[in-house]
Amino acid sequence: MQKNIAISACLLGENCKYNGDNNLNNELLNKIKDYQLIPFCPEDYAFGTPRETMDLILIDGEIEAISNENSNNLSQPIKDYAKEFFDKHSDIELFIGKDKSPSCGVSSTKLYNSDKIIISTNNSGLMAKEAIKRKIKAKDATLFII
Repeated sequence: MQKNIAISACLLGENCKYNGDNNLNNELLNKIKDYQLIPFCPEDYAFGTPRETMDLILIDGEIEAISNENSNNLSQPIKDYAKEFFDKHSDIELFIGKDKSPSCGVSSTKLYNSDKIIISTNNSGLMAKEAIKRKIKAKDATLFII
């Protein structure tokens, strides 16, 4: 039976990065070419591409995705997408996220306090947190070893 891998769509070359570009990672794709790849991009789904950038901010003990353009809280659409994605794809065995992403970075995302001072550089994005909560093995693309 083939392993099902959830992977950030930008790593597959889809132009869904915040600025309309991608993060194609041919080295990674070569390592996982024999697996079933299930792409995702909660930010593109929720906000379209291109879109405003966001950062993870600790607010009243909760980690939120906050717009750098207008300080709106963008968390809920990302969280909703993540839950729906994993409910639909309950057979995911591995989650590969784009490092440093506020939605899918696994252990490399910056976390700021409300004054925009970095308080951590090894946090997980909102979708990655959902994968981890569901006990799905999760890795950043740059740290991936098969």
